[in-house]
Amino acid sequence: MVENDGCNSCLTALGALRVSLVDELEGRIDSLLEILVCREVFTRDDREEVLCQLGPRARVRKVLDILTCKGEEAAKVFLSISSHQQEAQTHSHEGNTDQPQSVEYNKVKQKHKDVLTRRSESMLFYNTRHGEKILFSEHYVNLLLADGHQGLEIKRHEVLTFGQKRLSMQQKSVVQRKIAPAELFSRVNGNRPVKKVLVSGVAGIGKTILVQKMLFDFGGNRDHLGFDFIVHMTFRDLNLIDKPTNFRELVLRKNRHLAKELDNILANDDKLLIILDGFDEFRHYRSCDVDAFVTEPDEDAEVVEVFGSLMQGELLPNASVMLTSRPAAINYIPVGCIDRFVLIAGFSLTEVQDFFFRYFQDSVISECMFAVVSANELMLTLCYIPAFCYIVCCILKESEDLCGESPETMTDIYVQYLVALLRSHTQARAETFRQEREAGTVQPLSDIVLKLGRLAFQKLMEHQTLFYGSDRDVAALEGCSLVSTFLDKTVAQEPGCTEEVYSFAHLTVQEFFAAVYCAMTDHPLPDALQHGAGVAEGSNNGHLDLFNRFLSGILSERNANLLSRQVGLCCHKDKVDNYRQRLIGELTMRCESGAHILNHLHCLFEQQDPSLALAVQPERLQVNVSDETLSQMDYNAIKYFLDLTKGQIAELDLTGTGVSCEALRDIQHLLLRCNRLWLGENNIDMKTAQVIADLLQVSDSITHLGLGWSDIGDDELLALSSAIRVKRNLQELWMEGNRVSYKGLLSLSDLTPNPLKKVVAIWNDLTDTDTELFCIQESITVSFSDDEMWGAWGEWVFKRCEVSSNEKLVTVLHKVCNISVHCLATQWAKTFYKQLSQLIKHRIECCTEEDMSKKLKRFERILNHIQ
Repeated sequence: MVENDGCNSCLTALGALRVSLVDELEGRIDSLLEILVCREVFTRDDREEVLCQLGPRARVRKVLDILTCKGEEAAKVFLSISSHQQEAQTHSHEGNTDQPQSVEYNKVKQKHKDVLTRRSESMLFYNTRHGEKILFSEHYVNLLLADGHQGLEIKRHEVLTFGQKRLSMQQKSVVQRKIAPAELFSRVNGNRPVKKVLVSGVAGIGKTILVQKMLFDFGGNRDHLGFDFIVHMTFRDLNLIDKPTNFRELVLRKNRHLAKELDNILANDDKLLIILDGFDEFRHYRSCDVDAFVTEPDEDAEVVEVFGSLMQGELLPNASVMLTSRPAAINYIPVGCIDRFVLIAGFSLTEVQDFFFRYFQDSVISECMFAVVSANELMLTLCYIPAFCYIVCCILKESEDLCGESPETMTDIYVQYLVALLRSHTQARAETFRQEREAGTVQPLSDIVLKLGRLAFQKLMEHQTLFYGSDRDVAALEGCSLVSTFLDKTVAQEPGCTEEVYSFAHLTVQEFFAAVYCAMTDHPLPDALQHGAGVAEGSNNGHLDLFNRFLSGILSERNANLLSRQVGLCCHKDKVDNYRQRLIGELTMRCESGAHILNHLHCLFEQQDPSLALAVQPERLQVNVSDETLSQMDYNAIKYFLDLTKGQIAELDLTGTGVSCEALRDIQHLLLRCNRLWLGENNIDMKTAQVIADLLQVSDSITHLGLGWSDIGDDELLALSSAIRVKRNLQELWMEGNRVSYKGLLSLSDLTPNPLKKVVAIWNDLTDTDTELFCIQESITVSFSDDEMWGAWGEWVFKRCEVSSNEKLVTVLHKVCNISVHCLATQWAKTFYKQLSQLIKHRIECCTEEDMSKKLKRFERILNHIQ
């Protein structure tokens, strides 16, 4: 590729290079086209227009024609992408001074591509009928991949956390970090080579589909041509190996056709890509940071040691490795060896539409169904996850009356999913059911559903998503044709044995069936809906969040009646009444104590029974939803509860929730009822500050406002001070850790001590002279003292630290460890920082992630030094 100089436009360069570009790009036009769509240079319609052309050379010409119409900027991006592709190919050949490979090597190489094409050409949907073949090329929908480390905190259920992360990514313009599958092993910043790639994503987001896409493209010579061979392994298969093995044996288990040339393949490991899919399903995933290595492909060791050696570069150091995993397991990966982190962010809205079209295979029907989903905020939100998108399509396909009864909650959706698939299954096997009924051998659907529920419940409590044919609960389902409707089955073959491995179509489907079993049988209800204790140690990482929500929704009157009519499942009235009373009691207790309440609000929302909210009568209404980035579904649950309650809201804690000016406007009618409003640790820009100012000008209730560590400066404070003068109701303003200077604080001087009895402004942009000046004013606090209010402040911060993830804890430590030694002479400070040191020590002992452990140890040293 010839780089255009500053004198010539990119469009001119395209015209001059047109003939050579056709020759140069015909071998990689498909991957180039995919990158253009990913970068939003081309639309989906542009791509279809190109793909309609016969032959690769015609496709290149069509791409160039479209670029000419799109203009200079599009041509510039195209030339940049094409240039990087060429550099990547050049880099892949660097240092390769070997003689051309033998004829036999090339024959095996083509044979392997043919095998991969055959294995990946069909896409198996979750309940595909036996023998049904759905072509991958016709049903694959592009996934949004984000380049860069996008760690998901494990404080909440991963699917719920995904909703928060997606919101955060949208706010940060994730488009700037989009990456196409073809670019996964491209050099970082054009320099550092990428050998190890970690692809993470929540359950059902498309990790295995991405792997299939790569195998499909490689087999068809469409992409990843810098490699001679791609070897694909799943951790489901590796789980079945219970004796020492070696890498050669692992490759040959499902690739016997490579045997003759395997020595050459391994000797040219710089041309080898190894894909390891489903690390979170590995039985030994907690113990992969090994210190016993193998260095030769023929050296026997335990599977976990072979894997660890491969990841750490001790075995086949020049090979490229791609690892996929759910977020829950990535802390156990030795991340020091990872060169690129990639997050699968699911579908964009365009891809959701594309999925509907490919699923229904009719543009009129798909547009109608998409319109139904677009009108339902909950369903549309879920459709960004591909597996959810499939579940919603199943419901739409089988439920003719959905338009008149649109689901309002998560449980509604899954109850309709269960009923829809049962209806489809019974209709498809109507004749078989008639024969079984006449023979007296038919099992009631309710019995089969409860057997599936028992399996789901037992394995959920054991944190297992894979079940083997030898399991007792799986054996109880033998001979039941309905099982294939809800369970995926794979057959793992070992020399001398065959093992059937089962899993539910999606993690949330397992949680739903588990909740059905718990609700519809004599099994006791689980303990209280705990939230917060022991987060960092893993005792509560949101593992049962959705299970609890499903349980609440199933025990609601409307869903219980639907399951009774359609499936023959009946809830015990005593269990329903007991659950409702317990939910009311726990909500009341948490409102009075100010304990974290979000999960309970979701359980209340699933019930959709206003009488339950009205029965919650706390003496003092405190709503604490802090330290979790709130999604729209979270706000819906909060509004549902507070809209049904009456009177003053004593306290609403939105600290560290990622609140925006739009969200504040949406709940403004609730904020007007608040006495104490805490909005700290959110990025409050001028637009958001103005919303708060508008609130202060009309509220007769707000007396305490918290804006600590919210990045406000003098301009934002001036807007707030002007608003405070209107109603003069605000008594306390907490704004520690911001950018406020002497000028900003001066704007509050005429508001103290009336109405502002207390202004806390420690850790702001004040000089020593400024601090001395304001120390004279009792109402404005700019440094620590022995005042009892700091003891209360320390208790509040420490309680938050106790229930925070390690990642959140480090964020808090950055803020509170900026303290001078003389401040530690106060009793409250001694107590606070001693407790903090003990907490950090405990977290270090339990921490399994090396990088996080180093961060915690750094703060441990800081606190040891200043105490």
